[in-house]
Amino acid sequence: MLNEHILQELLEFVEANREFRIYDIHKSEPLLGDEIYSSELEEFIEMHHSASFSERLFQHIDGLGMTDASVYKKAGVDRKHFSKIRSLPDYKPGKRTVVALCLSLQLSEEDTGELLNAAGFSLSDSDRFDLVIQFCLEKKIYDIDDVNQALYSIGLKPL
Repeated sequence: MLNEHILQELLEFVEANREFRIYDIHKSEPLLGDEIYSSELEEFIEMHHSASFSERLFQHIDGLGMTDASVYKKAGVDRKHFSKIRSLPDYKPGKRTVVALCLSLQLSEEDTGELLNAAGFSLSDSDRFDLVIQFCLEKKIYDIDDVNQALYSIGLKPL
């Protein structure tokens, strides 16, 4: 269980780091003009493509010497869902699932950011859920029940 001091720190952290940004939406020029040829596009993709979410996930699992079962159980992910992640290389689970997997692996803030990015997500300073996760990572709070308590304490849906 999280003590009152940690919960108070959490509330202060969320409020202090919450940023509100307003963007003007303008129609812009198309990203790809006629002068870009498909070979150049393919070359660009090849040069900038990095490991998929599942590749990175299983690198972490193997690197930490953990078993798949211990990771998905600790994350609260069901076996069938984890099997889908394992067997479909391009499958990308939802953000909450990725966060739960990162917590179960006890990844650093940087590694969590990279794994989230590989799944097409990030942690934003303008989202309360993301701020709670950032706070927990900073404080090395990896237990899913404690993270859920933190989320619930400020009125957010648990993982």
